[in-house]
Amino acid sequence: MANVKKSKGTIGILTGGGDVPGLNPAIRAVTVRALREGYKVLGIRRGWAGLIEIDRGRKNGSDFVINLTEEVVNKVGRTGGTFLHSSRTRPSHVPQTAIPDHLRETYTGDVSDLTKEVLANIEYLGIDTLIPIGGDDTLSYGEHLHQQGVPVIAIPKTMDNDVPGTDYCIGFSTCVTRAIEMTHALRTSAGSHERFLVIEVFGRYAGFTALLPTMAGAANRCVIPEHSFDIENLCELMSRDRDRNPSNYSVVLVSEGATFTGLEEMVFEDEEKDMFGHKKLGGIGDRVARVLRELSPKYNNGHRVNVINQRLGYLVRSGNPDALDSVVPMAFGNLAMDLILEGKSGRLINVRNGRYDNVPIDVVTSRKKVVDVGKFYNTERL
Repeated sequence: MANVKKSKGTIGILTGGGDVPGLNPAIRAVTVRALREGYKVLGIRRGWAGLIEIDRGRKNGSDFVINLTEEVVNKVGRTGGTFLHSSRTRPSHVPQTAIPDHLRETYTGDVSDLTKEVLANIEYLGIDTLIPIGGDDTLSYGEHLHQQGVPVIAIPKTMDNDVPGTDYCIGFSTCVTRAIEMTHALRTSAGSHERFLVIEVFGRYAGFTALLPTMAGAANRCVIPEHSFDIENLCELMSRDRDRNPSNYSVVLVSEGATFTGLEEMVFEDEEKDMFGHKKLGGIGDRVARVLRELSPKYNNGHRVNVINQRLGYLVRSGNPDALDSVVPMAFGNLAMDLILEGKSGRLINVRNGRYDNVPIDVVTSRKKVVDVGKFYNTERL
């Protein structure tokens, strides 16, 4: 009689929210370990969207699911982005315009909760444990599924490094590394023209991606969402920095969520909101650059200082992962598999105080993770 190896179960993996380098290495780590432990692995395409788009009547699950093998994941494991694709989908709050065609007669409200469909599709695919890889928005819905009885192991990723419960998120190191490299590269133009250099970086609520490069010497000053800044003070400080610089320029990193004192609203590209209620940020760097130029004569003996203004945007989240974002995802993936083998779920893989560990997944909805201003940010020196 043939010796047929029985599968231990099926693991589903998805990636949600913005792409970052390190997602594909995490998918690879889970897949390789899971297959060798005797599990089947399914990759869900387009994040949570993949689990609402499946039409069980048409049996079109294969359109949104990839059977993951070592051959598939080894080819992409060294690359950036996510080959499973991603989306900013929140199945509990789906607007009518985003309802799949086959569900439009069932869900007719302006906003509908499609969690029932997600649960049915998880059962339809035979998924025993789900591993969402994402930021606090993506993982908050993973926590919601955990409360509905779905075994979930969450892996944190976000270039903003703002998922509560962990000191490190996949993508953060590459983001900081790129921000430092690109800021130093832009110095040549700033110095050649003796200008202020204003660089806008990601960071809606948390300023880690501006603060760490500045602490590493990439910029003279930084402004972050956690502290509303005085633009006059910033101009005075940057003018002083420029005077002290032999090449006669100075640099500020601006978090996209930073705000002026007296103008407490963030700057948005447009008013459209995603399913998590977020409007797309962008433009605070333009505003800072414009006001610095206008104020500059006051602090530069009546002479106007021109500004080089650059938004790094997707440049810091594209391309291949750096060393840390190649190694940490490998560890996170294996730690997720350790928990599955132990029969545990409802956990967030994390790093705390230099050690890998895990915590209850509900930490992702318990609070916001932001810069401790009193400990790490001098509000007078910016």
